[in-house]
Amino acid sequence: MSDTQTLIENRPPSVANLFIDRVAATPDGEAYRYPVPAATGEGPDEWKSLSWAQAAERVYSIAAGLIGLGVQPEERIALAAGTRVEWILVDLGVMCAGAATTTIYPSTNAAESAFILSDSESRVLIAEDAGQLAKARERRAELPNLAHVVVIDPEGAGPVEGDPEGWVLTLADLEARGAERLAKNPDVVKERVAAITPDQLATLIYTSGTTGRPKGVRLPHDNWSYMAKATVATGLITKDDVQYLWLPLAHVFGKVLTSGQIEVGHVTAVDGRVDKIIENLPVVQPTYMAAVPRIFEKVYNGVAAKARAGGGAKYKIFQWAAGVAREYATVSQDNFRRTGTASVPFALGAKHKVADALVFAKIREAFGGRLRACVSGSAALAPDIGYFFAGAGIHILEGYGLTETSAASFVNPGEAYRTGTVGKPLPGTEVRIADDGEILLRGPGLMQGYQGLPEKTAEVLETDGWFHTGDIGELSVDGYLRITDRKKDLIKTSGGKYIAPAEVEGQFKAVCPFVSNILVHGADRNFCTALIALDEPTILGWAAENGLGGKPYAEVVASPQAVALIEGYVKRLNEGLQRWQTIKKFRLLPRDLDIEHGELTPSLKLKRPVVEREYKGLIDDMYAGAREA
Repeated sequence: MSDTQTLIENRPPSVANLFIDRVAATPDGEAYRYPVPAATGEGPDEWKSLSWAQAAERVYSIAAGLIGLGVQPEERIALAAGTRVEWILVDLGVMCAGAATTTIYPSTNAAESAFILSDSESRVLIAEDAGQLAKARERRAELPNLAHVVVIDPEGAGPVEGDPEGWVLTLADLEARGAERLAKNPDVVKERVAAITPDQLATLIYTSGTTGRPKGVRLPHDNWSYMAKATVATGLITKDDVQYLWLPLAHVFGKVLTSGQIEVGHVTAVDGRVDKIIENLPVVQPTYMAAVPRIFEKVYNGVAAKARAGGGAKYKIFQWAAGVAREYATVSQDNFRRTGTASVPFALGAKHKVADALVFAKIREAFGGRLRACVSGSAALAPDIGYFFAGAGIHILEGYGLTETSAASFVNPGEAYRTGTVGKPLPGTEVRIADDGEILLRGPGLMQGYQGLPEKTAEVLETDGWFHTGDIGELSVDGYLRITDRKKDLIKTSGGKYIAPAEVEGQFKAVCPFVSNILVHGADRNFCTALIALDEPTILGWAAENGLGGKPYAEVVASPQAVALIEGYVKRLNEGLQRWQTIKKFRLLPRDLDIEHGELTPSLKLKRPVVEREYKGLIDDMYAGAREA
């Protein structure tokens, strides 16, 4: 048996056990960093730290406090909060109490929040603030199981007339009660952890879903223990790393990042405010971080827009450097694949050195200057974007997984990564491709099933353990997986041709620096069309330089100049497509797609049916008068 197999097969029952071991091993080591806004409300945030021992004190107090509220093993504790250090402490506290965390995005509306609380039969809700408390209070009549709401930020979140006695308390109150309980019985939490079994429910995550009502995915303690060991076994993280964690922790991708960290004991800087990423990176100086493709697309578009604003000469230098980056990354990856060394011809290396001094070094500095790698997941990254960053020295390692597989099933292996693929399976995970191209997975990261939906579980989980992902992919001879599309998203034109819209959309994002979101449509039609939303800051910057300064976004995108601009990029896209894939017509949307209107999931995936329904008039207009086969 290899060292990796031994590491994974000898895993403890839960991450709660790993946490206790980590605290014992490095009590004084730095565990978490978190921002505290300046007292005056102005100026940069002050970053504070928690050692593993200090984190444990709070975690055990939260666990003991929940036990004091009568919480039993596997009972659900809902957590509705943004990404912050308290999210992690509460989640660990829930696990150490033997209970199960039900995650709720803070952006979820009152009706869907109530559905999740009811469907999960959550006993306690940990709410971030008065706004999250208000949602539960509004629907309290529908939530007979909800015995308490614990508020993290207490301002404006006190009890009101009509609340049951003791229904609302603060996180500080809960921790104080827990500390008292621990003083009387110091082993109360460790006894709960010792009783945890691997198949005991640890997390209930409701899929945001691109269609229909969310389903609760049941993930036992063993899933996270496996993820902790398997992610570390890939060699991608070490004890000396500093992770910058901003992804939504209510999403499985964010949640998995907390498990491997506990296994190795490195530092994690936590701040979920997306508008602070650019400001935080030079302060945190992370060695690795995870993100979704939209972030890299925005950075790329921002760099291109800045170069364009600097004048024609500066933009030409950027375009030249971008071409060098892509060529350098492609050649070096190909050579590494064939020879094991990422060598490039002398002339290309010389060009790259100049481009690095002019462009790439500044990009790396904006990421904090120490970034060894980024992990990208949740959706496909356009290969041209990936090659650009790879050539610039920002190595984006694409991975793949689903909520149903505890997030991580595949990841690119360090130096041997291949842009355009999601890498190789994690140790202990099996993969095979079905006859129709669907990716099937089996292994310790798989869910137990969907909460209360045995028939839905049976649709995707076979009795021999193989899980149907719903994604279409291809495996290389040496085990690298390439995702081509969602099975249900494949378009079949009226001419019988199959098209993977995500592939076309990804190519357009690499070609057009102004795009924010694009939806390719063409099912049962005789040609493809597209709905295109532009990145507001980038297109408004272009507008200011082209006689449209001061006009609102909707007016700019409706202008003949903007339509002509994007038409040029659509033509460039079409040059690289098969005839049946080409975009014959497009429409620019009057606003960007967003989570608030239900067009994007919280992990920024496109909800195709919602967008197509919302903009049915524009789609019909593009096909009006066209002869349908």
